[in-house]
Amino acid sequence: MYDGGFGVMRQIRFLFLFASLAVGVCHAQDITIIYNGAKASVRQTVKDSVSVTSDGAVVNIESTFRNHKFTLLLKGKSDNGQLVLKTRGKAKVTLSGLDLTSQEGAVLHLKNKKKVEIVAAKGTQNTLTITACKDTANHKAACIWAKDKIQFSGKGVLNVIATGDGCRGVKSKKDITVNDLTLNVTTSGNNLGEKAFSPPAGPPVIPQGGPKSLPSGRFDGGHAFPGNFPPFQGGRPDFGTKPDSIGRPDFPQMPEGGGFGGKHKYVASAKGIASKRMITVNSGNISVRTSTAGAEGIEAKQGIVFNGGSVYVMATDDAINADSCIVFNGADVTAISTGNDAVDSNPKNGAFSPFGSNEQSDEPAIIIRGGTVYAWSQVGSPEEGLDCDFATLVIEGGKVFSVGGGMGEMPSVPTNQSASQPTVLLSGINIVKDEPVQIYDAEGKLLDAVTVPFSLRRSASILSSPSFKLGNTYTVRTQNYQKTFTLNENFTVVR
Repeated sequence: MYDGGFGVMRQIRFLFLFASLAVGVCHAQDITIIYNGAKASVRQTVKDSVSVTSDGAVVNIESTFRNHKFTLLLKGKSDNGQLVLKTRGKAKVTLSGLDLTSQEGAVLHLKNKKKVEIVAAKGTQNTLTITACKDTANHKAACIWAKDKIQFSGKGVLNVIATGDGCRGVKSKKDITVNDLTLNVTTSGNNLGEKAFSPPAGPPVIPQGGPKSLPSGRFDGGHAFPGNFPPFQGGRPDFGTKPDSIGRPDFPQMPEGGGFGGKHKYVASAKGIASKRMITVNSGNISVRTSTAGAEGIEAKQGIVFNGGSVYVMATDDAINADSCIVFNGADVTAISTGNDAVDSNPKNGAFSPFGSNEQSDEPAIIIRGGTVYAWSQVGSPEEGLDCDFATLVIEGGKVFSVGGGMGEMPSVPTNQSASQPTVLLSGINIVKDEPVQIYDAEGKLLDAVTVPFSLRRSASILSSPSFKLGNTYTVRTQNYQKTFTLNENFTVVR
């Protein structure tokens, strides 16, 4: 009797295991959606725990799977279609030759409770376009909108285009991660309004002794130029090789009223990529362009990390912005702003308030450890290439070239302690559009040359590179400007 019971139990366990495996296989199957004009056809492999409804080319899917990744495949073309996906567990959405436009609300509206991976299939071109974001209560105001984490990956191309007013390119309430793919994000809609701003009476208050990152007595012109200048091959940036092949850009004009310190507060501005938490770029090719007032390029509230890949951002507002630390570990990043800071970190414990007291922070705002960082602000003082809001700028490696203004030609700079790699501030350098800034060693050998696609008089520029050596002499030369200096310390000011 016992043996028989044991055999029955064994059979039950086997059947339970077989059923579990079968369910696992089912969970791994795709739901395939093929968009064709005004309609979408759905091939549903799994029906248990999955609800699918469609209205024309708008497809709503709800999955209650918790422990297995739910997968979808999207193909075809529609000028009035969407995917609304609600999931309790992880999901994977593969785009394979998809060209999908939404006339109102998010093209991919992800009501996810766990991470959704968005994959551009190898060798495919995929384009998502949003043309209006008026009904923001029911349709989220971004081409791709996610409630939880999203991860971009794949070996294909994904173009995200937001043309509607108040429409962002990509928006997540949690983390965004980018791996491998080519991701091109463009926004062109206006913001939906501007919040009233009534500053308190009284002049700006600068911390006594100035910002902590400007060491006392350092602005005497007697310090040398550290670091190697980040090179563009051939002395000029090849914008045509950027992921979106945009060619040499035509820069929009600075919005009326300027961009000083974010004094304009916009309602639903057309940002490129935005996260309420963190953004991490590990690899791939990313291009982000915005063209209207208040539209940041890449923005994350809790910090941004660039580990690898190629990143090109051109924005009217801050090109790259965070309310916490921005870290460059190894990516090749070009950040250009036509109306504000190129790279702007606003740490809550180190922010500068133009109408109140200011506390200096030892916590770093921007850390550069590797890769290439070109940070260019076209507008001039007080906007900067690298803005730390009086918190610490750390330069440990990589090639760095910033262009901007700063408060009275005094931008955010490192100290001898925070610049473990030699770094130089060139104060008063004239940047001339399409004229290379050239760096020579003491023997007259050309080390590097970079061309900036706009002109800016009396720029405050920060340069750093692994090829600069303490004790060596260098010359910086542009049209109508030449300075020779010796690197005697890790941080050197040249006026």
